[in-house]
Amino acid sequence: MKGTLLTFPEIGLIAGTRVALGAGIGLLLSERLTEDQRRGAGWALLGIGVLSSFPLVMDVLSKRLLVEKPVPLAA
Repeated sequence: MKGTLLTFPEIGLIAGTRVALGAGIGLLLSERLTEDQRRGAGWALLGIGVLSSFPLVMDVLSKRLLVEKPVPLAA
């Protein structure tokens, strides 16, 4: 079984990029703001989410391990 050990800050960063992507897509699809405001904010959030995902993906992939037995969560 392949596994990856992540720290809480890494998990928070990954969640943050997903939030930025979702908010950007949501703004692009919504109709509450003017079209120019919506497009500007939506594309900015979408871009931030995409660009910040690349370093996180590279970090996670570099930490992949071959886990032969379950790792205990508590010491």
